[in-house]
Amino acid sequence: MSPWRGVRFGLILLAVAAFYAFCIAFAEIDLSRLWRGLPRLGAWAARAWPPDFSDFPALLTRAAETIAMATLGATVGALIAAPLCLLAARNTAPVSFLQLPARWLLDALRGIDSFVFALLFVAAVGLGPFAGVLGIALHSAGSIAKLWSESIESVERGPIEAAMMSGAGRLRIIVHALLPDVLPSLSSSMLYIWEFNLRASTVLGLVGAGGIGQELKSSIDLLDFPRVLAILLIIMAMVTAVDQLSALIRRRIA
Repeated sequence: MSPWRGVRFGLILLAVAAFYAFCIAFAEIDLSRLWRGLPRLGAWAARAWPPDFSDFPALLTRAAETIAMATLGATVGALIAAPLCLLAARNTAPVSFLQLPARWLLDALRGIDSFVFALLFVAAVGLGPFAGVLGIALHSAGSIAKLWSESIESVERGPIEAAMMSGAGRLRIIVHALLPDVLPSLSSSMLYIWEFNLRASTVLGLVGAGGIGQELKSSIDLLDFPRVLAILLIIMAMVTAVDQLSALIRRRIA
């Protein structure tokens, strides 16, 4: 290793260490506070057993709301993402100057979390799962379109060029030459976003967007730890089931 390369490596390590020191300082990391808080956390965990499933039907209804929010949000997001991904991908944008604004829009949608979108829609349409669906849809649109545009850009050029040489129009090229190649990748990305949305939907109740997260917030506010544990177990079961279903579907379409 040359001396300059060793110096450069040392400077990179120093810069990384300085960056982490900056993050630790601003995040107010204090392990002594954690150590003092662990007994309190242990006491709460002890009080949570056994879980309280006395209101199980209502909790299942809230869990169904959460699944509905995640599913409809991902679906509406995909409908919004479909034209956006074609504008953002280099090989499908009808005119090149539309590609950059489309990518900026995707970055904006992905950069604003569904939690923030849901908070805004609660103010617009009121409390309930509808606000959650809208919040999830906008954030999902940016994420889905980003993944889809990358899949479209990585497709083999052969079938597309053959369709262009045959005189096919742009829509026919997309439907008959592009989609058959990228459909498994698009479907896999959609399933991943659906899984992610389900996990994200569990906390949207904190801003009044419905779902099982709203029951979780109410139980925490009341210090009803047995009910909190029951809700957490339902969330874990729900997320695990959806993850397994999604993995099975991805294996079938791969």
